[in-house]
Amino acid sequence: MAEHWTRLADMHREARVLLAKTGIETADLDARLLVEWITGCDQLEAIRNPNRAIDKTIVAQLHTVLNRRINGESVHRIIGKRAFFGIELGLSADTLEPRPDTEALVELAMPFLRQRIEAQGVADLIDLGTGTGAIALALLDQFHQLRAVGVDISQGALDTARDNAHLSGVSDRFAGLHSDWFSEVSGSFDMIISNPPYIPSADIKGLQREVALHDPVKALDGGQDGLTPYRIIAGHSRQHLRQGGAVALEIGFGQRRDIEAIFARQNFALSGVQKDIGGHERALLFAPM
Repeated sequence: MAEHWTRLADMHREARVLLAKTGIETADLDARLLVEWITGCDQLEAIRNPNRAIDKTIVAQLHTVLNRRINGESVHRIIGKRAFFGIELGLSADTLEPRPDTEALVELAMPFLRQRIEAQGVADLIDLGTGTGAIALALLDQFHQLRAVGVDISQGALDTARDNAHLSGVSDRFAGLHSDWFSEVSGSFDMIISNPPYIPSADIKGLQREVALHDPVKALDGGQDGLTPYRIIAGHSRQHLRQGGAVALEIGFGQRRDIEAIFARQNFALSGVQKDIGGHERALLFAPM
């Protein structure tokens, strides 16, 4: 029966070699994550028991997912989940894959929300274009006195966000709203937060394959200059902000000056900037003047 088995160490080695040959820069990490997912054997097990026998049906499954990776699908889309700011989020075809750069937006929002909660006892947040719910759910996880509404034009994205809220244990403080930006929004909030689409339409085809081929285009396309969603948010935020409230936004590389001007025309002043892990200005905080 030995021909029906292979070694765990062989799977790791073969996966690394195959991905590296196709030019994937993160071949070592991707191979490890995919082998661990397919076999259920973590890194410690691979070190302790490299000769562990793995059934060839499992090996065949690994080759299937390696081909998906070679064809441009990201590891986390294949696995169907990704960690973000200490919580685990399920992914779907209707959502972007949350990325570490977006954690800068969460970090920017936290001091403001902490102050509001200390002053009021509770705070309310609305997350425009919530997708997986990453931003809202990360903040709900940090502040038990926070409530959040996640808005998305995609019903599939809202279903994913609600599932993630349940898995994160914050579903009692999270509500999903099907809306095109503010069209169905009523009431006011302490903070409006968003990671809106900010890629110029013409640039989408030139993005990495993992993004251009597998992320939903609606969640990427920011219009001709990449700034259309910021104009919408700037034009409608004031009527949905409570006294002393703020707007927190993720931005693309080099967009700060243009977005600051858009909000200045609506009488908002820049009150905070947060850089991402690469040192780029990634998140802006605005307050009404």
